[in-house]
Amino acid sequence: MARRKRSSHNALDAWPGYVDALSTLLMVVTFVLLVFVVGQQFLSVSLTRREHTLDALQKQLAELSHMLSMTEDKNRSLNATVASLGSEKEHNEAQLATLSTQLAALSGQLHDRDQAIAAADTSSKAQTSKITELQAQIDELTRQLQAISSALDLEKKNSTSKDDQIKDLGNRLNVALADKVNQLKRYRSEFFGRLRDLLKDQKGVNVVGDRFVFQSEILFPQGSADLTPAGRKEIVTLAHTFKQVASTIPTDLPWILRVDGHADRQPIHSAFPSNWELSSERAITVVKLLINEGVDPHHLAATGFSDYQPLDSADTTAAYARNRRIEFRLTDR
Repeated sequence: MARRKRSSHNALDAWPGYVDALSTLLMVVTFVLLVFVVGQQFLSVSLTRREHTLDALQKQLAELSHMLSMTEDKNRSLNATVASLGSEKEHNEAQLATLSTQLAALSGQLHDRDQAIAAADTSSKAQTSKITELQAQIDELTRQLQAISSALDLEKKNSTSKDDQIKDLGNRLNVALADKVNQLKRYRSEFFGRLRDLLKDQKGVNVVGDRFVFQSEILFPQGSADLTPAGRKEIVTLAHTFKQVASTIPTDLPWILRVDGHADRQPIHSAFPSNWELSSERAITVVKLLINEGVDPHHLAATGFSDYQPLDSADTTAAYARNRRIEFRLTDR
């Protein structure tokens, strides 16, 4: 009877401890949920600002392209004008040469016929008048040639200025395109960063340069292109993360997620004729699952590299395992 009373008394003493523990746990859960909600709000504001910035960059790029097109049209018009003036100059020079030849011929005739000119004063006056007229024509043509030369010099200066403007617009366009590439790099970093956080404890999953690498043993049985249940789970996780990042990428940014299949250089003993077919079929299997999980097929590509892009060239079991892999690369199209 005494033992029964002591047992009942101990149970009552433990009950406040359980209540305190449950209250503490509830407060911790509430705090974690509050932090999560606040984090989501900050992330949403950040993404909204980024979208506004991208819209502004797109408008600026469109304006630069329009200005470049207008400048090119003006440059073509100036080139046509310069060509026309050059042709007119050549024509006038030909006329001037003809008139000079005629003048020389007339001067020679006058020199040879001094006696005839003295006897025929009327004829001499006519020849003199003709020479004067020809000289006036020569002076007029010379004046026109000088005006054409001045116009050509002015057009050349304008053409040089336009070329400088086109070069400046080209540089600005290159800067805008480089900014687009940097945007894709930022989205790639965000995508890989999220995957790294989700799969940081997963053995055989790592980042190599600008690629996210899964060892084949995580996804496929040896010599097979059928995903294991665990491998299918990993690809589904990747697909959900990728869709979240893809939804924030501007629609005018040309990009794809390239899925690369790699094999080792050991001879294959399966239903596939060679490592080419095995590596390609594994990449296609992953792409099909991504599409089934809602990833846009316009932004996907499957490639097979067989055993010709190894990470480790050693003839060891560990090297073969490293070379059997599936790589994900977010790149421009």
